Amino acid sequence: MSCSNSKTKINDNLVFRYNEYKNINSLDPAFAKDNANIWACNQLFNGLVQLDDQLNIQPDIAKYWTISEDGKTYTFVLRDDVFFHKDPIFRKGTRKVTAHDFEYSFNRLIDEKTASPGSNTLQQVASFGAKNDSIFSITLQQPFPAFLGVLTTKYCSVVPKEIIAHYGNNFRAHPIGTGPFKFKRWEENTKLVLRKNNNYHEKDSLGKSLPYMEAVAISFLTDKQSEFLQFSQGNVDFISGLAPSYKDELLTPNGKLRDKYQQSVNMVSGDYLNTEYLGFYLEAEHAEIQSDLIRKAVNYGFDRNLMIRYLRNSIGTPAENGFIPKGLPSFNNLKGYSYQPEKAKKLIAQFKSITGIKQPKITISTNSLYVDLCEYIQRELEKIGITVTIDLLTSSTLREEKATGKLSIFRASWVADYPDAENYLSLFYSKNFTPNGPNYTHFKSVIYDSIYEQSLQEVNTEKRHKLYQKMDSIIIQNSPVIPLYYDNVIRFSRKNIRGLGINPINLLHLKRVYKTP
Repeated sequence: MSCSNSKTKINDNLVFRYNEYKNINSLDPAFAKDNANIWACNQLFNGLVQLDDQLNIQPDIAKYWTISEDGKTYTFVLRDDVFFHKDPIFRKGTRKVTAHDFEYSFNRLIDEKTASPGSNTLQQVASFGAKNDSIFSITLQQPFPAFLGVLTTKYCSVVPKEIIAHYGNNFRAHPIGTGPFKFKRWEENTKLVLRKNNNYHEKDSLGKSLPYMEAVAISFLTDKQSEFLQFSQGNVDFISGLAPSYKDELLTPNGKLRDKYQQSVNMVSGDYLNTEYLGFYLEAEHAEIQSDLIRKAVNYGFDRNLMIRYLRNSIGTPAENGFIPKGLPSFNNLKGYSYQPEKAKKLIAQFKSITGIKQPKITISTNSLYVDLCEYIQRELEKIGITVTIDLLTSSTLREEKATGKLSIFRASWVADYPDAENYLSLFYSKNFTPNGPNYTHFKSVIYDSIYEQSLQEVNTEKRHKLYQKMDSIIIQNSPVIPLYYDNVIRFSRKNIRGLGINPINLLHLKRVYKTP
């Protein structure tokens, strides 16, 4: 994990090391779709605005901005001290970022030739453009109060036109951005090294330049147990999340750090804007999937509280209040689905009477990280009269087949791209059917769509939240998904790590991280 070459060797105390078990397939922010890519891109790129750890919108490359009275036009005034990372393609080795770079970057994001999974990020935008080198303007089709949050996503990062023109598709492996760290070396599937950007524009409260660390080294061990062993041996500085392979080694059933790790490991945890769920593909040609009786029976048929306590060591909150997770202001404490096995049995009996099917059967597709949860649900549902088959797939196959409608029931999670419940409710808007959007269940409701479209135009926060709650109630009633739990961010770091922080979208910020001797 050392960051060295024939000329230099960096003090290990100045290198932050972590493992990315999901691997990274691109360092281009236009393809920063999941945490693996997002975390790396967050070190390399900046946008107009950014989120702090309390999910407040803060300036980034934009010094400040104004919003028109009708809520549709955003005008950003840019800093004049932000430079792209050095590269021989630039005539002077580097150059200053201007508003024209944002115009190019946004056009590239929505260009069909780019084929970015974030191309719909700007779907609310009517027009955008540079007024001059320092002023960038965006006009929306209609007011959209969550829009500044959308601009914090890595999709909206600024990239240099001439670098992309030179490297083409290979920009994914030769990223040039403005971030606190710059690209050094990438041996795919083995190691990624980033080095400190000495020209980075941000400073700390004492006026000291960020970042503090000299380098970031990322390994790609695909096995979570191996990752944990590297962490326990001090070869990795930080791990995120709770894997079945080591959860009982680290934590008690009550979610406390075990005594043997108290002296060497720090643990922090908090609400995570992530809902873990099982989704029904509603166009599947199975009577069980088509029937809301079976979908509701599954929702009633297992104890989420026991599942969280014994399979998640009490990390997470049972999802008994709809699809919108804890941590958002619009989390509504609606009455969703609790453990009611007798009610589930009655629903199953009703399904049998209507369809003539003697034994309801379903198949749940998942990957290895969640097979224990699915096996628990399998056992509990068989007690109430549903035969369950577990279809174990690789993570990549699960993602692909979920997106193409090949799985009747799939295990999935939805992590917020930006801190607004619209991010979750867009999963059930009929115009977002996959592959053109995130509606993997192909749920469709005229009433739901109408409320969703109304919420996009509502500028009053309280009224908008009430619309969100109405939509969440419709999802509860129709059961296109089975919410399992609202996740927690949980991070484990070595005792000498400082400044790591935590936030409800689990974004990894390394610019303020340092190590004590």
